[in-house]
Amino acid sequence: MQTETAKKIWQIIFALIFCAVIFGLGFGAGQSRRPAVASAEGVGGKEPVLGEVGKTDFAPFWDAWKILDEKFVTSATTTTEQEKIWGAISGLASSYKDPYTVFMPPEETKFFESEISGNFEGVGMEIGIKDDILTVIAPLKGTPAERAGVLPGDKILKIGDTVSTNMQVHEAVRLIRGKRGTAVHLTIFREGRKEPLEIDVTRDVIDIPTIDTEVKSTTGTTTGSTAGSGGTGLQEDGVFVIRLYSFSAQSPRLFRDALRKFVESGSNKLLLDLRGNPGGYLEAAVDMASWFLPAGKIIVTEDSGKNGKRAPHRSRGYDIFNKNLKFVILVNAGSASASEILAGALQEHGVAKLVGTKTFGKGSVQEVVKLTPETNLKVTVARWLTPNGVSISLAGLKPDVEVKMTPEDIEKKRDLQTDKAIQLLTTNN
Repeated sequence: MQTETAKKIWQIIFALIFCAVIFGLGFGAGQSRRPAVASAEGVGGKEPVLGEVGKTDFAPFWDAWKILDEKFVTSATTTTEQEKIWGAISGLASSYKDPYTVFMPPEETKFFESEISGNFEGVGMEIGIKDDILTVIAPLKGTPAERAGVLPGDKILKIGDTVSTNMQVHEAVRLIRGKRGTAVHLTIFREGRKEPLEIDVTRDVIDIPTIDTEVKSTTGTTTGSTAGSGGTGLQEDGVFVIRLYSFSAQSPRLFRDALRKFVESGSNKLLLDLRGNPGGYLEAAVDMASWFLPAGKIIVTEDSGKNGKRAPHRSRGYDIFNKNLKFVILVNAGSASASEILAGALQEHGVAKLVGTKTFGKGSVQEVVKLTPETNLKVTVARWLTPNGVSISLAGLKPDVEVKMTPEDIEKKRDLQTDKAIQLLTTNN
């Protein structure tokens, strides 16, 4: 009896060993085409589901991984398994061909989070990708970049000794930002010049005013003030100028105060200068547009594409101005994002005319997703459409009256765009 029982036990053990061998051979054959990912825990603790069988062929990816592992001659620096994963995700993000959809590995994530938490030592300019080239959206008022002569539309060819070809925005920002008192050397191409410009900018703490006001009188005198600094000496025959430099959390309140001064002046001629304004909070743009539009009018529509829906943002209906208002908005290649939302809404609803040059075309919304505790994935989740359904991202806004300015005009401080705006506002038509 014991012999029979022992025999059965050995049969069971043999069967289990046989099954394990067959399973091992099958698993080994399947794994021979892909390397082990030693650091899978770093991307969530388990391998992701890579796609539905038959729809996506991942064999070339694993083949490439294996070939690189076997054939690449190591240099002084080595690439860790985890860094290969970060590189693959970066490549995946860049394959969407959207300059604002990017993966930020640990070092970039630290820089990004310190930047948005209030570390503002740098040169003071907004940059983006335009026609696949790293481009200055706008140097901000009173900053080192503005003082050094950087202009909207400048193409950045090199940062220091690093060529900026194929460089992502967050990579460029990391190179440009730095400690106060240190300098960064920029090689810039500017339209209208044959040779690149070499510009040295000394970094500083960036402190940008939000808004200021000025009155340009038809008699040739000019008075003005910065928001919060007192009266403006307004004149009834003057053109009231509001210069808005950013759409910050404080912008709606300061804009309301500036409009109150405009109403108190008795003038009906308003000039809003959004040149070089790179944008900011959407809610600020919606609130400002609401002073000129009836309740319910569409200011901008958030288009989430085929996987989402269109969500309109509508006027809150402050609407305090009548048809006697004469209103011009100045725009240029440095007007972006929230600037384009405000200007586009007031242009298409017939409230204001745009004067200047075509805007930058930054009409998209990004969401920052925490991929791991140390990394971020920034994804474009929606695009802005004007009230008439025009995508801001595709071509920016076209002014009603185009007025270009040459480098010589800028150097000699000839403001042809403001001159044209005042002409439109003071001509009876």
